[in-house]
Amino acid sequence: MIKDNFLLSCFLLIVTGMLILGCQGKTFDPAFLKEKAPAEFTIRFETTKGDFDVRIYTAWSPLAADRLYQLVKYKYFDYAIFYRVTADYVAQFGSSNRVLTSQWMAYPVPDEPVLHSNTRGTMTFARAGKDNRGSDLFINLADNTRLDTTEHLGVRGYPPLGEVIHGMEVVESLFDVYGDDLMQETNRMYSDRNGFMQAYPGLDYVKKAYLLE
Repeated sequence: MIKDNFLLSCFLLIVTGMLILGCQGKTFDPAFLKEKAPAEFTIRFETTKGDFDVRIYTAWSPLAADRLYQLVKYKYFDYAIFYRVTADYVAQFGSSNRVLTSQWMAYPVPDEPVLHSNTRGTMTFARAGKDNRGSDLFINLADNTRLDTTEHLGVRGYPPLGEVIHGMEVVESLFDVYGDDLMQETNRMYSDRNGFMQAYPGLDYVKKAYLLE
């Protein structure tokens, strides 16, 4: 009986992994980039800890809002991993699909001025340099107003584009044991999602993200 249960557990783990990889096999079309976001829209993120909703205000960061609208509409964030959750700071997440991310990031989002502060609950694009937004996001878990003006890699400030309007308690409950430790491990996340999740058990992820009517 124990052996049978073990085999069943292994089978279910393999099937789950196959389903995740299958769902990640989405396509990209540069025509997606022509779509414009409405003045306001709401995104629901269904996660392993529950659901939360984010209201996006295009006027806060118009180019970033367009990109986020496109990413969510075409299912980019389905199975995205919360790989950096630091208590009283940020919850950061992104796709582990290297091919898809590379396709989107071939068209990075130009930098924009900070028009709204990084207060608790606001959502902001992360970046790795100048004019380099467009894939990973973070949610502020505290009033991180220093991010409004901080200088990093030649760019000043991180402009928010929306805020959590429902389910902030879900965001604050995301697994945060590793903190910033996995920031240097994202290459492994891209190359071997299942191995990454096994090496760092407990990580939460987005089951699916979609636009609410």
